[in-house]
Amino acid sequence: MKDFVRTWHRHHPPPAGQIFAVGAADDTGILRAVAIVGRPVARHLDDGATLEVTRTASDGTRNTNSLLYSASWRAAKALGYRRLITYTQQGESGSSLRGAGWRLIASRPPRAGWHTPSRPRPGHGNDHTARFLWEAPVPTATG
Repeated sequence: MKDFVRTWHRHHPPPAGQIFAVGAADDTGILRAVAIVGRPVARHLDDGATLEVTRTASDGTRNTNSLLYSASWRAAKALGYRRLITYTQQGESGSSLRGAGWRLIASRPPRAGWHTPSRPRPGHGNDHTARFLWEAPVPTATG
């Protein structure tokens, strides 16, 4: 899965860790898209009931990201989690998330980054870029 992300993700390397991953393959068994799900990156969201889709990557096959967002939420619920979140960056449409029934719940302003002269750190690929927080559909009594 991480090699797939290295090859196909537009602006981030694979995440360091994960709880689980899901993939979508075509009729011949060729992997076309992946989603990696782990603990929330933001510490205040890491409450033991929440997971975060930390990466999705696709070779461009239509509808695979929506399929994987839905599959990730089903798997998270099956594991006992009550919430699944993810982020998009400014300039990304969020159409795959909307297609999977997710809702936009917050916007985050651009960050200057974590680098300081006393503690040099590399950028994470999203410095100076606004981000948007999304949440999977809240489970209903029947689902």
